[in-house]
Amino acid sequence: MGGILDPLYWVVSGVMVAIHSALSPVFGGASGITWTLSIMGLVVLIRIILIPLFVKQIKSQRALTALAPEMKKIQQKYKDDRQKQSEELMKLYKIRKTNPMAPCFPILAQAPIFFALFTVLNGIGKNPPQARGLLTNEVAAQMAKAEFFGAPISQTFLGTSNGTVKIVTVFLIFLMSLTTFTTQRQLMVKGMPKLDSSNNMMLQQQKIMLYLFPVIFAVSGVNFPIGVLIYWSTTNFWTWGQQFYVIKRNPTPGSPAWEELQARRARKLGQDPEAENNGGGPVATEEPKPTGQREQPRKKKKKRRK
Repeated sequence: MGGILDPLYWVVSGVMVAIHSALSPVFGGASGITWTLSIMGLVVLIRIILIPLFVKQIKSQRALTALAPEMKKIQQKYKDDRQKQSEELMKLYKIRKTNPMAPCFPILAQAPIFFALFTVLNGIGKNPPQARGLLTNEVAAQMAKAEFFGAPISQTFLGTSNGTVKIVTVFLIFLMSLTTFTTQRQLMVKGMPKLDSSNNMMLQQQKIMLYLFPVIFAVSGVNFPIGVLIYWSTTNFWTWGQQFYVIKRNPTPGSPAWEELQARRARKLGQDPEAENNGGGPVATEEPKPTGQREQPRKKKKKRRK
């Protein structure tokens, strides 16, 4: 495994060292701020590179949403034969060129980077610090002493008895789990069409991800160095913001966000949102109500006689 990930050690450490070198004149080379921003900068660079994959993920999610009625028919038709049901669903995915695992691709694509960063930070946490990639022994020792709110970024919850480290790691683990939950919930509540929850495979998968992923991060987070927790919390914030932008600006047709967008557009055009869905038309204006006083007839001006 080490030989396979060696190039990634060079990439991960190289990006952090480059950002660290650029920020050192501002915050200082040994500053925890410098190394924290270096890790965050690594996240930003990776997520920018993964934008095409994110676009593909959105398209796949919408394709799966469009297939929901057909998937439900197959599930009902072969509800007593799971094997036949799976075969027919796979045929449907193949015909429509859709992959049900596509929503997980961004996470899977980040996994090698995540493990490489974990190994680099785990190495600097040893005594003496172990250098990997472009980290020299001197830089590794400096990074090991860098602190995030008073806690060395190379330390883990289970690897120390330091109270400050434990408090910081618990906070970051909570933040990491919370942002994972809110990101997935945002997608389910705002970004997905209203589907029948009974026997709906896609909705069931989304619910599993909603509750399972935060638990996995919470349990495994006690073994992560603080630097890795910073990395994963930052990438969760990026995912949430990126998803929020897409849901608001280019929502999935039929989703609550799509209905809100249509309503906003209708208001700008001066139309009733419900009337627009039925063919459009201006908003009906109410006639002025009578005040109870009779309006006096106006006298017409007589034409002047010649």
